Amino acid sequence: MSTPAPDDPFQVRPSVRDQELQYVLPLVLRREKADPPALTDALETSARAVLTLLGDERSQPGGPWAPLVRAWEDARIRKVVRRARGAAWARAEALEGVTVRGREALVRVYPPVPLDGWPPELAALQVSGTELSDPEPVGPPPEGVPVCWLNPEVEMSAGKAMAQTGHAAQLAWWELSAPDRERWRADGYPLAVRSAAPGRWDQLLTSGLPLVRDAGFTEVAPGSSTALMEHPALAGGRR
Repeated sequence: MSTPAPDDPFQVRPSVRDQELQYVLPLVLRREKADPPALTDALETSARAVLTLLGDERSQPGGPWAPLVRAWEDARIRKVVRRARGAAWARAEALEGVTVRGREALVRVYPPVPLDGWPPELAALQVSGTELSDPEPVGPPPEGVPVCWLNPEVEMSAGKAMAQTGHAAQLAWWELSAPDRERWRADGYPLAVRSAAPGRWDQLLTSGLPLVRDAGFTEVAPGSSTALMEHPALAGGRR
């Protein structure tokens, strides 16, 4: 299922892929002013939304989204998270895509679009200002579930972090076997997102697990290691 990974979707140096039409994966978080979701819930839901699109039948060879997904995966796998509420969310949800629900968070993911060709309903939405927090301390991740670890030394907005968890989940998806992908899909893509302790992060960097190195288009320096996906089915993952 889905396209094999490009050689390096997060490379910093320009490449021949940069000469092609660039695509981006749009994600929209529902953020009502009076009742925003918790940060960790939003981060986990964003990662699951990316996996949901990758595993969707419409994204598979012969499906209507497959050419767009292929064009996007053949270039830099950019993701942009915007926010919407009220009538703007209703307009965003009316567009073709998939809405993924967390504990409280709602994230809608869409087939990739050209970098400069966003639908008007999405282009009007804001990127900045998606600030979220966890009202209570977040405990350790549940046993046996894949974990996206965030670099504790890199500061990111909620929207930027949501894109990074999506990147990490996608890299893990690419490395899984077809049976492991199917099991993850059938289970509803369970996963957790946590900020790693500094010592733990240093250990993870040498584990060989899928690592996101940001291209530096926004917020963080080019080449920054932002997130890493620990999956039980991958070498170095928790079992």
